[in-house]
Amino acid sequence: MTAPQRPRVPRRALDGVLLLDKPIGLSSNDALIRAKRLYLAKKAGHTGTLDPLATGLLPLCFGEATKFSQDLLEADKTYEATMRLGIRTATGDAEGDAIDTRAVTCDEAAVQTALRRFLGEIVQVPPMYSALKRDGKPLYEYARAGQTVEREGRRVTIHALELIECALPDVTFRVTCSKGTYVRTLAEDIGEALGCGAHLVALRRTGVGALTLEHSVTLDALSDATQPERDAWLQPVDALLSTFPQVHLNEDDTRRFLHGQRLRLSTLTITGAAVNAPRVRVYAAQGRLLGVARQGEGVLAPERLIVTTETNS
Repeated sequence: MTAPQRPRVPRRALDGVLLLDKPIGLSSNDALIRAKRLYLAKKAGHTGTLDPLATGLLPLCFGEATKFSQDLLEADKTYEATMRLGIRTATGDAEGDAIDTRAVTCDEAAVQTALRRFLGEIVQVPPMYSALKRDGKPLYEYARAGQTVEREGRRVTIHALELIECALPDVTFRVTCSKGTYVRTLAEDIGEALGCGAHLVALRRTGVGALTLEHSVTLDALSDATQPERDAWLQPVDALLSTFPQVHLNEDDTRRFLHGQRLRLSTLTITGAAVNAPRVRVYAAQGRLLGVARQGEGVLAPERLIVTTETNS
């Protein structure tokens, strides 16, 4: 006799942003799947991968918030990292086998000097153990097969690089960097500048754009919570857009905007820290987020519109 099928749990249409504190050992996609299951969400996505060995801030987008996840992919990131001097590994982190061992003869002053050398725009050669593709194949597949392929250096920007602790051979630092920066590679390059090599042993992301760990939650806490308690952890969709200037439209302009029509900037008042920024978050008069628009040549042009605003607030 065939066992009766369990009824399918209906999925929820909800919009918002979850600031997840990802645990070590879990991929970004696995973390997303678990959170999506806990929320019974119809639609969800993350805003850029965090390595399984890394912990920290992983913003997850639900529903309409997924339309703005690309903005966080482009945003600067902040990390706290610990590197171990004197040992280079095949992967640049603690997962790989040691391939070079050298004596550590530097002191804290030398470490401080080396860190300053990497401030500003630098050129990084992407690591072989990365998801970047060559001829349609990820680099890590070549690396696992014992092959090394030529990689072009890429320009990235190190906005801030601060020593937190120097307990040689371990060095802990905080870095704020542009998109595309490999902290593993940064640690290796600092190790080479010190003449002893290095590899990354710990990495924690503490900031993505204007978002921080301050209002984050762990998967364990979500698992133990009731659904209303989980919903309370969701940030509104415009948490992703907090750095954008804003404009509030009257009823007539709201209707035109939602129909994709351009509005004359001369009739609008844009507020915020960077009122001349190319992109603006747009609200109805009562405070409902309508979407994002571009301003220029005297007009405000709709770019991405919110279909529904069932956010938890």
